[in-house]
Amino acid sequence: MGKSHYHKTQNKIRFRLAAGAVMALAVHGAWAQETLATAPVPRVEITGSAIKQIESETPLPVQVITRAEIDKAGVTTAAELMTRIAANVGGLTDGVSINVGGVDQRGMNSANLRGIGTSSTLVLLNGRRMANFASPGDDTGVDLNNIPAAALARVEVLLDGASALYGTDAIGGVINFITRKDFQGVELNAYGGGTDEGGAAKRQATITGGIGNLQKDGYNVFATFDAQSTQALRSSQREFIGDLRIPERLGHLLSSYTSPANIRLSGDQRDYLNSIGFTLNGSPLTNQTINLSVPNCNPPANLYLPAGTGGIDACTYDYMRDTELFPKSNKQSFLSRGVLDLGGGHQLYGEVVLSRARTSYVGSSTRVTGDIDYSLVPQLAGTGLENSEDGDRMLQLRMRLLEAGNRTSELTSVGQRYVVGINGTLGAWDYDVAYNHSVNTVKDKDTHGYVLYNELIEGVTAGLINPFGPSSAEGRAYLESIQVNDVVRYAKGVMDSVDFKATRTLMPLPGGDLAVAVGGEWRREKTDFTPSELLLSDNINDDFAPEGGRATHDSRKVAAVFGELQAPFAKEWQAQLSARYDHYEAVGRAFSPKAGLSYTPVKWAMLRASAGRGFRAPSMNDLHRPTVYSATATLPDPVLCAELDFNYADCANNWDTRRYSNANLKPERSRQYSIGAVLEPSRNITTSIDYWKIKRTNLISEIGDDVILANLEKYGDLVFRDEDNEIEYIELHKENRGAQIASGIDLVFDVHGVDTPVGRLGGRLTGTYVLDSKIQTAPDDPFISNLGRFVTDGVVQRWRHTITFDWERGPFSASLSNTFSSSYEDQNSAINIDDGSVVEPNHVTSYTLWDMSAAWQASRALKIRAGVQNMFDRSPPYSNQAYHFLSGYDPTYTDPRGRRFYASVNYAFK
Repeated sequence: MGKSHYHKTQNKIRFRLAAGAVMALAVHGAWAQETLATAPVPRVEITGSAIKQIESETPLPVQVITRAEIDKAGVTTAAELMTRIAANVGGLTDGVSINVGGVDQRGMNSANLRGIGTSSTLVLLNGRRMANFASPGDDTGVDLNNIPAAALARVEVLLDGASALYGTDAIGGVINFITRKDFQGVELNAYGGGTDEGGAAKRQATITGGIGNLQKDGYNVFATFDAQSTQALRSSQREFIGDLRIPERLGHLLSSYTSPANIRLSGDQRDYLNSIGFTLNGSPLTNQTINLSVPNCNPPANLYLPAGTGGIDACTYDYMRDTELFPKSNKQSFLSRGVLDLGGGHQLYGEVVLSRARTSYVGSSTRVTGDIDYSLVPQLAGTGLENSEDGDRMLQLRMRLLEAGNRTSELTSVGQRYVVGINGTLGAWDYDVAYNHSVNTVKDKDTHGYVLYNELIEGVTAGLINPFGPSSAEGRAYLESIQVNDVVRYAKGVMDSVDFKATRTLMPLPGGDLAVAVGGEWRREKTDFTPSELLLSDNINDDFAPEGGRATHDSRKVAAVFGELQAPFAKEWQAQLSARYDHYEAVGRAFSPKAGLSYTPVKWAMLRASAGRGFRAPSMNDLHRPTVYSATATLPDPVLCAELDFNYADCANNWDTRRYSNANLKPERSRQYSIGAVLEPSRNITTSIDYWKIKRTNLISEIGDDVILANLEKYGDLVFRDEDNEIEYIELHKENRGAQIASGIDLVFDVHGVDTPVGRLGGRLTGTYVLDSKIQTAPDDPFISNLGRFVTDGVVQRWRHTITFDWERGPFSASLSNTFSSSYEDQNSAINIDDGSVVEPNHVTSYTLWDMSAAWQASRALKIRAGVQNMFDRSPPYSNQAYHFLSGYDPTYTDPRGRRFYASVNYAFK
């Protein structure tokens, strides 16, 4: 992680503000500065303030990741970089996106500071907003795939709410990705990596070129192009999948849709077959689900697992033996920036960012529910099944179409961003004004494994497709002819904004100049979501259209003004006051003040504190999203259970849900504060500790389906039942309800520049210890903690850290790093509806990874680096969580790729 050192200056420095010009934090220790006491300490613009200042004098906690540290870590994407930030918890990843069917926001990579939600973390590029990921869903935020990681100079992470400066989304904090601002010459970089067990290999190539010296020539133009690709990783390529013992531990989470197909009998059909002496595997039928091939069930994915969801008379399908764990992807990005000196202290600048991420998500083979006349099943053809009490000749099939291939979706996220602006000095004011046009488009395409449902059933009925074994060549050709290859969902989000800011000094104060900044922003946000005609026809197996599915087109306008005052009212004291007023069309207004204070009693110590209010406006998805049809996890219905002696085998199920947006939502409100200290007891040691707390009210959320069923006396009107009093569906409504509280301690300990006989040494620890993380999903309901405990959709680990150790000697350097997440209580709530049992309780062990890299500066132009990630081949720890498609472990924070090796070569012509 980046260095943050304390400095103190005796000089009063006049400053000028240049838009987007944020300089790296000084890498010299404060004590080392004593040898340069007469040299001015540069003032820089820091994320969280519009006024240039000496970095360490700010009362806000900012962590910095430099370009050098990104290279040492061997990461090539912004999403990979976020895994190394201890305060980032539960963001969306490619691993989480491995799923099947119409999954919202598949393909989005997101950040989630403090674990309070992607929608509450603001992601900036060079200090300005980008268009959010366009696909509608519960999470609103920037797709990290749209960040040109190869062009980054550094990343600044503000671990403090900043709504007073940036507005909505900044409750949890701000991540500012800062690219190079100018470049001369040509730089080439190549990267290659592979895994110990195969799969998930990566290749990358980058070229950067620039001309013009701004000071000498009056202009600079440069561009960076990056292309990278990653291979897929199948579950069959990883030994740890078998070591998880999923069939034994989580058989009830597996599937009863198998190949050869399971047959679901009616109770009367089962009783009739038993009455005529029909046996299966040498015994009378016990269950209604049977498979005529037992105990030979076509392994390795189709298993005879009596304790599994297929039961003793049928087969069980282990989809974790027939899926991918990490997706194939191709990502390209292009960044170009130009600056022209107009003379008179004015500059014209422009920036273009283009990105495309194409990712293939491959899940298990398609499953099909269909009917077949019993006479077409050879083993049952002569049984006279029509003589059963219900007289039904038709059998329900639960089949797995291995011949159709794995269900594959190709997700393409394309980002465009164009900025043009001018900055300079007018009188006593330094100014910056710019226009920003940002676009994100998302195409979700079913490419393979999804078939036309009506035509598929016709093929089964006609005998072309064999549910119980290999089909004929004619059947396989027919199956191929009904494969779906269609962009089923298209989404587009557009943001146009004009922003300005101006700053100046007002008067001298005992500690320096009183400085003020004012600014404003106007922007328009538009979203379009268009499902394809084929999807709306409701004829794609396993990607069926929800009732009421339709295209949506929404837009709104946002206006804001802000002000900031920096007041060093004494040599030891500095105050920062800021406030912002926002107006969201059709939503309302919000005023967000903030105050910060720093106190420097001695040159090696600074105390800092801040407090403020914030808000999050409801997203357009929250306001206007079409109704989403989904299902709960396996939950008991108390009404039905009371009638059936609380036998979960008969009264628990995956109940249907209908999820509704709400056009009348109001903004969430927040209060947050922090208090901490920065110490530098010697020139080689810097440490900081900060306590923080965030409370959100008017929380935009749904009442959890589990909460509804557990409190029917209060929420029973949301449960709709059929004529038999069984649940037909549950309504989930977005509303302003409840609250959320999170608090913790951030710790940084940095040792740097220690000269020894073996070279220069350094080390850094950044960690977050969470004291509280809990949510109240409805007024007057108790708070539910997810701290160290998996609840509903995830967990917040109590302690997370990243540690790095660095060594340099001459042209050689090396780095060793460790990332760690503490253990926690598992979900421990999944119900086995076969026997009514609840999953055996589990405690998920801690997860730690060690990485190492070494570099050789062979010449001034040539640098070679090699490294190994996950040195000790640590596998994801076992988890019984039932929320994500991938079972047996939690894909939100673990990495299934195992030990990986990489090398890179960098050559610069300057």
